[in-house]
Amino acid sequence: MNTKEIAAAITGATYPLRISKEISAAAQANGIVIVCGESDDNMAFASAIRDEVGCYDGGTAYLTSDGLLTNECDDEDCPHFAKLKEKAATIEALWCEEGDYSWTFKTDIPHETFEIVEDGGPFCRGIVFALKDVPA
Repeated sequence: MNTKEIAAAITGATYPLRISKEISAAAQANGIVIVCGESDDNMAFASAIRDEVGCYDGGTAYLTSDGLLTNECDDEDCPHFAKLKEKAATIEALWCEEGDYSWTFKTDIPHETFEIVEDGGPFCRGIVFALKDVPA
């Protein structure tokens, strides 16, 4: 499966997002990442990346083609990590900034979108992308 097929297969899912074993396995086998919002404070990554980034009221995740960029320093102001962030691709989580969605995402990484609904209305417009397409 490619990003377009995975996005089409999960669009219209209800919150919280539950991805079938088949779709998750296909995404993982093809290096595909699914990103959505959880609750009011997390950007969740599924399939080829399994992690979350805290982003109460929005926030940014930094990525390379290997996955999420993590700070290996004990210091939050680590100059080494700051240099890595400058070169990393970003995904910005937007909280209540577009239409009726609680969560939307902004990135330059080539991607497809899908919708998660809650109580019959829009909750999240998530994204699906391939790790190989992450510039870095």
